[in-house]
Amino acid sequence: MRGAFLIAIICSLPVLLPAQQRLSLMEDAGKENLPAQQLGVDDLVAISVYDAPELTRTLRVEGDGSIHLPLLKGGVQAAGLLPRQLEDGVVEALKDEQILVDPIVKVTVVEYHSRPISVMGSVHKPVTFQAVGTATLLDALARAEGLTSDAGTEILVTRQQSEGSALRTVVERVSVKRLLNDADPAVNFFLHGGEEIRVPEAGKIVVVGNVHRPGAFPVRDAADSSVLKLIALSEGLMPFAAKLAYIYRRDEAGAKQELPVELEKIMQRKSPDVTLQVDDILYIPDNKTRRTTMTLIDRLTTFGASTASGLLIWH
Repeated sequence: MRGAFLIAIICSLPVLLPAQQRLSLMEDAGKENLPAQQLGVDDLVAISVYDAPELTRTLRVEGDGSIHLPLLKGGVQAAGLLPRQLEDGVVEALKDEQILVDPIVKVTVVEYHSRPISVMGSVHKPVTFQAVGTATLLDALARAEGLTSDAGTEILVTRQQSEGSALRTVVERVSVKRLLNDADPAVNFFLHGGEEIRVPEAGKIVVVGNVHRPGAFPVRDAADSSVLKLIALSEGLMPFAAKLAYIYRRDEAGAKQELPVELEKIMQRKSPDVTLQVDDILYIPDNKTRRTTMTLIDRLTTFGASTASGLLIWH
């Protein structure tokens, strides 16, 4: 009796094993599933229907927000649903059209393509990626390998905000200091896809003329940009800098203005420092009179030294 029972079990194993293997494969597919998020157009999903290989396949959510399985007359709505909700929708469709009596369906998200986040501007590596799982503003900047040295003081986050049945484009300004230096969690927004993150370049002030390192210098704090600070950034004045410098600035109408600056008095602390604005040009001219005088003195000194040593060379 016992031997007959064992033989019956052994004989049933070839029948049971394939079914167990198929269930195991469906469970494994679920383990590799991406984080559950609402599906959207162009997302790629894998549909597994137990014991129905003709229905098991990978499908992309079409432009109308549905997926289309063979044997089904119509599509199954997918956009806006979680994977588990889509499973229920496929089950109901298979039952309603009497294709399967009690189908077992597993939906696996293979790729998200409906949740792009773009990071551009003054970052080391502009990038577009999909918002899979939890993504924050800092995560997005990390994917772009951080800010460059030319980055300004603000980060612009453009997103769609729903107002009733309509969508409105909103631009939020995030302070770089609050986000990075102060680590303020209030400005480290959660991103859900569809956001554009732009890091504008800092404004610049140009210094030209008699300085050791002329160039364009980024302005991090407009209230702290002055003539003395820009001279320091350009590594100081050359020996023959003029007493009077000039600021070239455009007014609201776009006309160019020339503003004189008492440079020598500022350096001697006899006159207050002058605040500069973004896009200003600070020009420090050459003191030609002083340069000519110093050149003449240098030549006379050389001439005297040559005469005293008994050497005189005529040119």
